[in-house]
Amino acid sequence: MKTTPEHDAKIAKMTFSSVYPHYVDKVVKKGRTKEELHEVIKWLTGFDDKKLKKLIDDKATFETFFSQAKLNPKAELITGVICGYRIEEIETPLTKQTRYLDKLVDELAKGKKMEKILRS
Repeated sequence: MKTTPEHDAKIAKMTFSSVYPHYVDKVVKKGRTKEELHEVIKWLTGFDDKKLKKLIDDKATFETFFSQAKLNPKAELITGVICGYRIEEIETPLTKQTRYLDKLVDELAKGKKMEKILRS
């Protein structure tokens, strides 16, 4: 399934701070920790806790969030389907990066081992 320009624009303008609490709730409900979530986010983006807090406080859009990220070179190893889209077929870089994050959060919540999530 291909993304539409409208879908891509919606993701770009969505704020990370509006989605972050849902990420936390999802992983905590499944027995994982906020610290593990931060480890996953740090692996993907290079953001430490201080930078992550600033982005949340500033209500950064996903466009801003990923423009400031130093994406992990192994991110391209993140494959599969998330939210009805096959990640490796998404053409818009920002939408693909956002779905990488969604997929990592999903894997964390499903109890996957951290080594596997971090593609080590």
